[in-house]
Amino acid sequence: MKSKMKKAFQQFEGGLFSSVEKADVGDGFETMRAAGVDMMSWADPFQPDDAVPAHVRAAALRAIEGADGEHYTAPTGNLHLRTCIAKHWETRYGLALDPARNIIITPGSDSALYFAMLPFLEEGDEVIVPTPCYPNNLQNITMANARAVFMELKAEDGYQIDGALLESLVTPRTKMIVLTHPNNPTTTVFNEASLSAVRKTVLTHDLVLVCDQAFEDFTFEHPMIAPAAMEGMLPHTVTVCSASKGFGLSGYRVGWIIADDTVMDVLYGCAVSVVGATHTASQQAIIAAFEDPSFMEAYAQAYDARRHKAVELLGNIPGVEVQLPQSGFLCWVDIHELGSSSEICARLLKEANVSVNDGINYGPGGERGFRIVLGVYRENEKVFDALERIARVLWTISREKGLAKQDQ
Repeated sequence: MKSKMKKAFQQFEGGLFSSVEKADVGDGFETMRAAGVDMMSWADPFQPDDAVPAHVRAAALRAIEGADGEHYTAPTGNLHLRTCIAKHWETRYGLALDPARNIIITPGSDSALYFAMLPFLEEGDEVIVPTPCYPNNLQNITMANARAVFMELKAEDGYQIDGALLESLVTPRTKMIVLTHPNNPTTTVFNEASLSAVRKTVLTHDLVLVCDQAFEDFTFEHPMIAPAAMEGMLPHTVTVCSASKGFGLSGYRVGWIIADDTVMDVLYGCAVSVVGATHTASQQAIIAAFEDPSFMEAYAQAYDARRHKAVELLGNIPGVEVQLPQSGFLCWVDIHELGSSSEICARLLKEANVSVNDGINYGPGGERGFRIVLGVYRENEKVFDALERIARVLWTISREKGLAKQDQ
């Protein structure tokens, strides 16, 4: 057992997090923030500024000050909150869910993602993972002693899924596909053709699809399709959602899982042992957010302005490729022509005083670039200023590489 744990730790330590990423967590994160570094590597909306809507904060405070806030909810979560989620899904995706049977509340979507994958995976199972992808997809597979099978997405294909390639990766050991949709870090909203290819492979081979939809709330030019709502897919799909990204309530730590009755029988049965009961007052806050989500309109406007500004400032630098972000508040910057992503991220920290995410953390293909979190700060101008400093450093590197002229 110890050897298995050591092996899993070594895999986690060796490839999923670079030195820049490690510096962004724990005490290192606090140290850099205290030093005035722009933390554009932390996907926490509007940090470090106050951004909680008044009615959401009031709901949390009422719960804390009342007797209910002192006690557990059911391990499956507040039924009123689950009803809000069911109504939202029926309105947005046309899928009718039973709040008492198809939804479980979790303390954040990271724990939900692990909880969603764990019941299905055994040692030796294979999991197909389109990359670049959220690092926890890979970490969870490693911790379950399963094996990730990478399917690298290509910039020239818009980071969409090649159905023939997906099908070619299936073996008798394939158990699952893990999809981050919209994608983190590329922001890609997978289109109908991509999701139809996933659906075909899942149904043909009786696979499980775990779909992380943490960034589902803000999509721009392209419509958001929930795989679970596609014909025949609910029995095969476990969907993970979050209140952190769309509502901007990261510190409240509320996520949820959506699945059919068969899967929920298992998750409900071990919820108290694995995830416990999500914070009572936080769930009341998310109910208030669902019941009055009008504050999200301002968030959408801010994120839209920021994604266009990022392309304006970075998109014309020789050796840099930036596609207009399709969702959320991230931006993926391909700089493979300029050199090592790790070296460039280190220079951005040193010369621009900005921390970004090294692409090597996101699996094959990720080493081509880095991720910027555009969702920091309430004021757009602070974000624009940091982007300008990033651009100046990238222009310098481009000139050093002979890609940009000295007078550009």
